[in-house]
Amino acid sequence: MVEAHSQKQQVQQVVYRILDANLDRAREGLRIIEEWCRFGLNDAQLAGVCKHLRQEIGNWHTAQMRAARDTPGDAGTDLTHPQEEQRANITSLLQANFCRVQEALRVLEEYGKLYDPNMGSAFKQMRYQVYTLESNLMGYQRHHLLWRSRLYLVTSPVDNLFETVEAALKGGLTLLQYREKTADDVIRLERARKLRQLCDDYGALFIINDRVDLALAVNADGVHLGQQDIPIAIARQLLGPQRLIGRSTTNPQEMQGAIAEGADYIGVGPVYETPTKVGKAATGLEYVSYAAQNCPIPWVAIGGIDTSNINDVIDAGAQKVAVVRSLMQAEQPTLVTQYFISQLYRK
Repeated sequence: MVEAHSQKQQVQQVVYRILDANLDRAREGLRIIEEWCRFGLNDAQLAGVCKHLRQEIGNWHTAQMRAARDTPGDAGTDLTHPQEEQRANITSLLQANFCRVQEALRVLEEYGKLYDPNMGSAFKQMRYQVYTLESNLMGYQRHHLLWRSRLYLVTSPVDNLFETVEAALKGGLTLLQYREKTADDVIRLERARKLRQLCDDYGALFIINDRVDLALAVNADGVHLGQQDIPIAIARQLLGPQRLIGRSTTNPQEMQGAIAEGADYIGVGPVYETPTKVGKAATGLEYVSYAAQNCPIPWVAIGGIDTSNINDVIDAGAQKVAVVRSLMQAEQPTLVTQYFISQLYRK
């Protein structure tokens, strides 16, 4: 009988240690996320959600659990993984800590049932709150970067696709659209995955042209739709509320229609005639000026823009421009990217 009681106490101490470690882990991860909400985004509401969750978790952290802590005897303190030693960008840092918090909350939900009948359900609800926080914050991150981005590269089929894109990313590009109309889906999927990884490595947004299914398959940040593509409402149902949806427009009526449909941003153009849009008349700088005065959402001037005319487009009111050939066919994509960005920030 005494032995059974002793064994029960040992199990109880182990449970306390598990709860203690994961309570710490959850609060630490939330604090890292909270600091970015507070100082990186200046968003008091998101920071407040993190703080409230930390405090709620802290209320469960009893003296009994803290007393069971045995850091010198913890076999896991020396365990590590190469991915833990580096963070490519703020997005990967946030994603890693959301995973950390969610895993800790799941452990607390299960082992908490051995400590208090109410603990399991409490941490289950907190886990759902963290899922919602993750969706809101990562969606906010996308929109925040969209607003900050000035240069938008739309790819064209070239032999050195990945080298050119990475060179542009090294030059400061933060917004990339993968556009390829004729390749087989297997090839497009493979290329999209590689481009997605490059964008992750450099902290850039990755948009897929037309294909919602491909965007979902590679976890892209969004899609860009033409006037003849599926309605934005359907794309939104498939992609969810946090991914970006862009729409091409050529006149004020199409602009207003895209805004009414719920586009996150629009393309304005083609400003100049371009072989990328065969047979489509140029809209000219007049539409650029109209967008500058009337468009309440982010918009990108596009179509035939290069180093020789970018300043005319900027003078017409554009703060963001999209380019294709002038970068995809450039001999020095990094330098051309830097030039474009420097001009876009001169006003």
